[in-house]
Amino acid sequence: MAEFKVVVADPKTGRAYNVNASGGVAGALVGKKIGDEMDAGSLGLSGYKVTITGGSDRTGTPANKSLPGAGRKKLLVAKGTTGYHPKMEGQRRRKTLRSKEITTDFVQVNAKITAYGDKPLDELFPSKPADETKAGDDKTAQKAPAKKAAEKKA
Repeated sequence: MAEFKVVVADPKTGRAYNVNASGGVAGALVGKKIGDEMDAGSLGLSGYKVTITGGSDRTGTPANKSLPGAGRKKLLVAKGTTGYHPKMEGQRRRKTLRSKEITTDFVQVNAKITAYGDKPLDELFPSKPADETKAGDDKTAQKAPAKKAAEKKA
């Protein structure tokens, strides 16, 4: 069965929230197209409506809203195309892009909120406490005093 990571963006606050969709919830997304509006109740956001804005597959190939059908296609693309940023003026390149229809090959689906429900998103997605530190943060904290001690010796 399909399994997606749905990234829901909130245009009011500029924050994005991750929702893991599998089973029947993911099945509700299969067959939809980029630009389609859907009820987000199946994603756990009762009363909310979202518009699908994009996505990517397991290889990182981005979906393009102007490409009909399903599957991947190689296109000659220029400036303004999803997934391509030219280095020089007028530069074009042949890129692989995914079509706008969501299939089981997708890994990530991007969406934005268009209609809000009764509960605020902060209640639906509780934030992590600020006092939690990552293991990587501890390593950098330990290296800093050693660096200062080396500077004092020099």
